[in-house]
Amino acid sequence: MLFPELAFATPRKLPRPAELRGRVAVLDVAFASEASGGGFEKITRPFIDGLGPRLAMWVDHHDHALHEAYKDDPRFVLRTKAQHGACPEMVTPEVVARAGAVETIVCHTDFDGLASAAKWIRGGVECYPGADDDARAIDTRIGKPSSVAERMDRAIRAAGREHSILGLIVRHLATGLEDASLWGPIDAAADKLAAIETETRKVAQGYVVRDARTPLVGAGKPRPRVAMLKLSGGPRYDKTMLLLLGQERADIALLVDRDTLTLAAPFDSGLNFLELFKLSGGMPTLVSVPAKRLSEVLDRMGLEDI
Repeated sequence: MLFPELAFATPRKLPRPAELRGRVAVLDVAFASEASGGGFEKITRPFIDGLGPRLAMWVDHHDHALHEAYKDDPRFVLRTKAQHGACPEMVTPEVVARAGAVETIVCHTDFDGLASAAKWIRGGVECYPGADDDARAIDTRIGKPSSVAERMDRAIRAAGREHSILGLIVRHLATGLEDASLWGPIDAAADKLAAIETETRKVAQGYVVRDARTPLVGAGKPRPRVAMLKLSGGPRYDKTMLLLLGQERADIALLVDRDTLTLAAPFDSGLNFLELFKLSGGMPTLVSVPAKRLSEVLDRMGLEDI
């Protein structure tokens, strides 16, 4: 099995094309929106243009208004979150074969992205039975992932900036979990999450729940309840967990931390924050925008300041 080089990315932080070797596959990396500090024109397009003919394939499942512009380019397999809850299920043997040989994979830094990279290395074959379902459960937070995926997801959430751990997870998945010794460093990283979770629960006690006075299109309730929290530093917390704890208290979690405002609602809520706040792309039920837009967000939802 040939292992291409790995480069880990987010929509707002892409590697320099000149630093990537050979032909490149990009997996589970959304086109940047205006909320990404420059948007598509300043982040995504220069990356695509910089790769030029070396871009072998781009597979992604996040919404974006500019997907339409690439619908006739066979190198782009772009769908929406509603069509595919996770990216690995889009990495099929046909897609991998159509791309041809690649020397580098650029993938997102979550379980969804790492599993997509591993599946690509395996020629589009699932890393283990149920791996695609696990990726969907973790990315949508609907259903319960297997213990295999849960262990890896915890390691990613605790040590997601440690590329050595991300690389180990891709290797373990790509080799079908055959080398049990790789669980050692992965589980060691996951163990660090327990202390972070304890702090996260403490931070979540600061949520304030209020009723939105303005009806929101798509919401299950005409005027949904919003759990609101504003932070300014403090101990490290797990953002995913903190937003989920907010959603346990209300229909929508609204989190402001320093210069970022994040809104989150359940995947099946019917809400579309992209439409509500006129964003070109991202996840309909999970968006981050500059904190300076707080007044606008509160006004649209008919809420008082936190």
